[in-house]
Amino acid sequence: MNVLLCPLNDPGYLYPALAVGRELRRRSHTVHVLAGPPAAAAVTAAGMETSAVPDGTALSVAHWTVRGPEQYTAVAQAVRRLRPDVLVTSVLCHGALVAAEAAGLPVVVIGLAAHLWPYRAGPADECGRAWRLAETLKHHAAVRETAGLGPRRDRFPDTPLLGTAFLLRGHPAMEVPDAELPPAVRHVGPCWWEPEPPAAEPLPESGSLAYVHLGRTFGGTSLWPRLNAAFTSGTHRAVVELGRSGASEAAADADLIVGRRPWMGPLVERADLVLTNATSAPVLAALLHGKPLLVAPNGSEQQVLAAGCLRAGVARRFPERGAPAPELRAAVDDTARDPELRARVAEVGGLLADGKSETRAADAVESAAR
Repeated sequence: MNVLLCPLNDPGYLYPALAVGRELRRRSHTVHVLAGPPAAAAVTAAGMETSAVPDGTALSVAHWTVRGPEQYTAVAQAVRRLRPDVLVTSVLCHGALVAAEAAGLPVVVIGLAAHLWPYRAGPADECGRAWRLAETLKHHAAVRETAGLGPRRDRFPDTPLLGTAFLLRGHPAMEVPDAELPPAVRHVGPCWWEPEPPAAEPLPESGSLAYVHLGRTFGGTSLWPRLNAAFTSGTHRAVVELGRSGASEAAADADLIVGRRPWMGPLVERADLVLTNATSAPVLAALLHGKPLLVAPNGSEQQVLAAGCLRAGVARRFPERGAPAPELRAAVDDTARDPELRARVAEVGGLLADGKSETRAADAVESAAR
């Protein structure tokens, strides 16, 4: 079987696709990865071949709402060149979805840790699922128009976004109880892979440590004022991953180590807790390493995933903007020490770390291609 991986090239989307690709290669399938220059090193580290895209921004999640046509062109060209039997892509990579539709190819979509859009049936929550679906479909439709495809007549509006199979990387405990997922959607688990950290990378050797992973603010509230207060004159220091957020706003007297790294596993393993805006990669890393979560969501998937973590009993909510420094420091300390929270994290994390997520995902790819 000839597989074309065409994920978004940001680590949170690229790395799970590479985990699936590695399992497919182990099964003797041919795997090519569509990647721009910034992602090429990770593809090589994963032991796979890069099909180069000169303009990497076309596959960047930061531009998913505007670069769909360029995504479509890049994937369609790769399809003509490589003649794959199946595509594997990321949620929000509409160019790949439309290229698969235009070529009549099956496509497997690797999603986030929780379902973003409305359920088929069951109770509603307050996470804006219908609005999010409408906005996503608007951008998807614009790419289809670029490709010259005619109108669709689907029974359910989310159908074109789900592909042949849609793989969630979380656990059912993070979904709304009694909600019914669309038939194409299934939970496979984290599909965890990341590059090895350099041997010379220093890790804090002692003391209480928090791992902080920042997401985009989406016009919401920056975490920096609260981080500066929580980690000044407190019991914990923090390693802060800037991720796709802006520049550091760390105060000079705050006990913060700030940087951008293409990996997080060793730092999460060393930490007592993970504080995050609630994006998939740090949430899954925390659960896989048995670390309780403090969540402070803004927009996009953050609200959905934060609600899922709170519902599953693996997280506490970080106090809101304006909370006094003692309350912020107490939230960090209490989350790190709470035995019931840690026990639930160990339970859910154990379910995620059963070692079969790449197997389940590769099975889905093989089934889609039949």
